[in-house]
Order: sequence, then structure tokens, then C-alpha cells
Amino acid sequence: MITKLSVASIYVLDKEEALDFYVNKLGLEKGNDVRQGDYRWLTVRVPGSETEISLEQPGPPLHDDATADQLRELITKGALGGLVFITDDAHGLYETLQARGVTDVTQEPTEHFYGTDMGIRDPFGNPIRILQQGKAAQKAMA
Repeated sequence: MITKLSVASIYVLDKEEALDFYVNKLGLEKGNDVRQGDYRWLTVRVPGSETEISLEQPGPPLHDDATADQLRELITKGALGGLVFITDDAHGLYETLQARGVTDVTQEPTEHFYGTDMGIRDPFGNPIRILQQGKAAQKAMA
């Protein structure tokens, strides 16, 4: 029986730039940062959360050159998976992100029946949704 999710992965083009964005702009915290030979296992997480996001870079030892090139192209198109975060104040977070220099906004905070959500992209093109759940969504999740 599965009891929880431990790690999810997202592809990035540069791990240092990704670490800076996810920690200094989004406000996540660094999880693991371990090197084994040429491979670097680098994760971030929502502060206080056990679930980590692995920042994976296309290339060896995971991919051959042709596959890595294809992945890089898909990343910049935003064609690979993205992330969805929950916030308790979408409008306040939007202002904070603007002040921290997040400029690739795909949707400003918008009210929907399920709550308020917004969209941004990381420096590589990966889509990120941030949702403030409305009362109906919060009751359904309880």
C-alpha cells in the first residue's frame, strides 16, 4: 500500500539557476544536495514539507546526447510536466513574486469557482500554477 509521495521530478536546464529561482524567488527550501561522481541529486521542497522536488538536468548519466537535446527543446516549450502549489493568499504571493523579480507570468491571480489561481513559468519554461483554494474546494478536500 502506498502511503505518501516522497519525490517528484522536474527537468531544468541549469541546476544552480533552478535552485536560485525555486529558493530565492518562490520561497521553497533546499532539500538534498548530494554529488555522486558527475551526478548531482538536488531537491527543493515547500518549507516544512517532506515531499521533495528533484531538479533534474537532461544529459549523462540519465540520457544520451540525442535524448538530452530533445528534452531541452521540450522543456523550453513548456511541454513537459509542471508544478501546482497551494497558497493561502494568491494576491499577496503575486505581489511578493513580482517584488522578487518573477517576470514570466502566464496568468495574474484570477477568481474561479474553485478559488483563485495564477500561472508563472520558471526560467526554463516549465509551467507553475499556484492556487488559493476557495471555501467549496476546501470543504471537498476535508
